Amino acid sequence: MQTVNVELGERSYSIHIGNGLVASSLKEVDFKGGIALVTDTTVSRQPWFSKLLKELSGLSSKVVCLEVEAGEKAKSLSVFSHLCSRLAEERFSRSATVVAVGGGVVGDLAGYLAASYLRGIKFIQIPTTLLAAVDSSVGGKTGVNLPEGKNLVGAFYQPQRVVIDLDFLKTLPERELSAGMAEVIKYGLIRDAAFFEEVAKGRPTDLAPLIKRCVEIKAEVVAVDEREESGLRAILNFGHTLGHAIEQSVGYGKLLHGEAISIGMVAATLLSERNCGLSEGTVSRVRLALEANGLPVHYPGLSFEQLQPALLRDKKTTAYGIQWVLMPEIGRTELCSDISEAEIRQVLQKIV
Repeated sequence: MQTVNVELGERSYSIHIGNGLVASSLKEVDFKGGIALVTDTTVSRQPWFSKLLKELSGLSSKVVCLEVEAGEKAKSLSVFSHLCSRLAEERFSRSATVVAVGGGVVGDLAGYLAASYLRGIKFIQIPTTLLAAVDSSVGGKTGVNLPEGKNLVGAFYQPQRVVIDLDFLKTLPERELSAGMAEVIKYGLIRDAAFFEEVAKGRPTDLAPLIKRCVEIKAEVVAVDEREESGLRAILNFGHTLGHAIEQSVGYGKLLHGEAISIGMVAATLLSERNCGLSEGTVSRVRLALEANGLPVHYPGLSFEQLQPALLRDKKTTAYGIQWVLMPEIGRTELCSDISEAEIRQVLQKIV
């Protein structure tokens, strides 16, 4: 087992990475108040799920499984409200623990549930997708979507522990693994040029070192800027400004989150070439890296008019305009809020 620590004072926690480690890595956790296990209909059908449920039942006398429909639609206020009511019906107290077993949707939803129920109860992340393992399970961002935009309601709420069991990733379909690689590539682009060169060749067979490096980078950033107050944590949103708008505009489910972010990173790289001196040829290198990992680099039919409402409602928008994360060179980023509509339109022409 490998361990990465997120240093946040009294809110510090560890991320455990390895095979078959759920029971061993959670045996020290106090589950006397019971476990509310939040998962989705895809995860609950996996061959390893019954074993996981049995392991958790061995850690607590009360385990209640709360299952939601798989997909982005579960990240809604109505589903969140239903889960709050279920916790109340089951008479969970403040000593209870919410355990998220699933991808980013389940983790975000379950985290917001833990942050809100009785004004906050314990929370543990067990990510089951590559994307959740390297990104969304770490850092304490929780929340749900509104019809007007993605992640507009939520809270910063750190988990007590993150357990990344590599055995769970073995049953993932190829498309899900590729989608996870979008966030992996992002970490190289924003913080580690040598790491980008490694993953630009395609997804390695051994995912453990790759996952460890990604969570190390995120842990470093979150430790310095937990609540996006200094601006450092904003670099984690590289490719997400346009990516979220694409994801919402085309309809949740048509593109996986990582696929939308892949296209968004191409756009951000093009804007970086125009606005902060990114060297010629880097756009092609990024495109090739994404394609080598089975990711899309364009989406036909997108228009500025289609994306504009989602862009203006993006949670990263400030009083000075839409905040873009740009990349002067691979491994380094900067924030920019003065991108013109004309530039965005020109970039869109290159990703449709």
